[in-house]
Amino acid sequence: MTKTSTTPAPTRRPRGTYAKTEATRQAILDAALEVFSGSGYRAGSLREIAVRTGMSEAGLLHHFRNKSALLEAVLEEKDERARTIVPTGSDDGAAVLRGLVELAEYNASIPGVVELFATLSAEATAPDHPAHAYFVRRYEFTRSTIERALTNLERDGRLRHGMTPRRAAITIIAMMDGLQVQWLLDRSVLDMADELRALFMTFADIEWRPESSRDADEASLVEASS
Repeated sequence: MTKTSTTPAPTRRPRGTYAKTEATRQAILDAALEVFSGSGYRAGSLREIAVRTGMSEAGLLHHFRNKSALLEAVLEEKDERARTIVPTGSDDGAAVLRGLVELAEYNASIPGVVELFATLSAEATAPDHPAHAYFVRRYEFTRSTIERALTNLERDGRLRHGMTPRRAAITIIAMMDGLQVQWLLDRSVLDMADELRALFMTFADIEWRPESSRDADEASLVEASS
């Protein structure tokens, strides 16, 4: 006689429920971005974030276990977008620098995120800040990524005399952070991407449009004239 299992089959969450949960999480992240960028992490409250998303604080904590976990998720979402723009693992140093300029252009379209970064990076200099370790890691990664890109340019004879890869990496990060603060104070004063590109041109010999793009344009012109 065959024994019949009495264990109920696992129930799958309806697809619509999953989509609703993801939409709720995104709404919380968007609200947290607004609150943290405007008030900072310490002054920004979970209650205010919950109110902005139309839920209770307990409901918010169902999606994010605590305030620091929410902050981590907001920062990770920002970094995911940046990784799609800057080819951090590329051996092509010029491609990395072009990616940084493209990232500066993109950042100009998301002032709330730029404000969040500027606010939190200043707050997080305190060792007990929840984002302190994140920013330490982030700056170490960014420095090493840019330094590696410039080392590759130096190997190819495209880094100008008198500038070392490490010094250039530190200068680039300082320039990017400083440009963001000035831009937040008065967006009519400067174009972050233009200023960053101008800095790169002082010590790196690179083409600002990759060969593949130029070849595609040339092919289009030939096709149009034929």
